[in-house]
Amino acid sequence: MTHVLVFTAIDVEARGLARHLGLARVERTPWPHYRAGSLEIACVGVRANQLEERMTACGSPDVLVSAGACGALAPSLATGDLVVPEAIVSHDGSRHATDALPGLARAGTLLTVAEVVESPGAKSRLWMETGAAAVDMESAVIVAWARSRGIRAAVVRGVSDSATDAVPADLAALVDVGGRVRAGRAIRAALARPGALADAMHLGRGTAAALKTVAAALARVARRG
Repeated sequence: MTHVLVFTAIDVEARGLARHLGLARVERTPWPHYRAGSLEIACVGVRANQLEERMTACGSPDVLVSAGACGALAPSLATGDLVVPEAIVSHDGSRHATDALPGLARAGTLLTVAEVVESPGAKSRLWMETGAAAVDMESAVIVAWARSRGIRAAVVRGVSDSATDAVPADLAALVDVGGRVRAGRAIRAALARPGALADAMHLGRGTAAALKTVAAALARVARRG
């Protein structure tokens, strides 16, 4: 395995993983894009909506990895736990198997949805209905895209919010479609809802723990690949 291309949804994920892994910024692209050795990381936006456009600036990969944070649906998962699923299920019911990565064991399924799952009650319902251990908004899109082009695909995610954590809509709205966290939106959210700042700090700590876990897993893949 000579080239592992990692796609994240938001700039915070791409920057965090690159920092942990010691990857250098690719200066020719205006969006978060990093590379060193066999690893390349690019931000492709919420729901991977800019995948096609940004793929053209990346090298042809041996394997495409959907990476970053995810929300737990299974009560047994804690913040910072690693999720490497055997299969991805999309909100329309389609299912895609993932490929194995060296040094990482796969287990269970991950659900990809179109909108943020805001409440513990909604997470519980999805867990009972689908049996998926965790949820994100990009992996099914990325894996399906890779499959349609004959590229191996895998998912490496870390839990940023447990099954009992809420993800308020105003925090989800801080990220624009291109994957950038907008400071102006954060200020407006803090002014509009007194608890928004505390919620943002809690989610930020969870995201940091998730990215540290994912970076360690990607480092194992790079070493063994």
